[in-house]
Amino acid sequence: MNPYIAQSLSIAIASLALFSGSIAHADEAPFLKSLAGSWNGKGTVKVRVNAPTINVTCRFTSDTTAASLSLDGKCTSLAIFSRVISADLKATGNRYSGSYVGAGTGTAGLGGQRAGDTINLGITWAKEVNGDRKAQMTIEKVGASGMRLTTVDTDPKTGKAVVTSRIDLRRS
Repeated sequence: MNPYIAQSLSIAIASLALFSGSIAHADEAPFLKSLAGSWNGKGTVKVRVNAPTINVTCRFTSDTTAASLSLDGKCTSLAIFSRVISADLKATGNRYSGSYVGAGTGTAGLGGQRAGDTINLGITWAKEVNGDRKAQMTIEKVGASGMRLTTVDTDPKTGKAVVTSRIDLRRS
């Protein structure tokens, strides 16, 4: 191949890669901005996959930038359950990474990507939970003024996925 054509092709491919990366990054800003604000709602929580379901009321504040999401809140259920919950995510294109506090095991790692209106994240717990250190979390935009937070873990006895929390929030 002609060296000039090869060099031109390499420059074109590199430029396309850089350009497409900046487009992906820019596309996250409107999505993240749509999640900013104060949120209130209700849901259910299971402390472990085999524990009873607890009904909770939650309040969250979400701060965003063009490439980050910080979600801080608290969920309570009478005198049975009260937990501070937070997630801090950074976006690189449609890929997300960050941390989560709320399971009572210490700071967990988060990593995943956005598909449509949902950020799909793998959780790596600080300590073993339900027989391992892995679970899944989704942060989903629901319509213009809703957000759903869901965590799913695997029952070590059956191998089946169990929803361990589902919180439906509305912008307040």
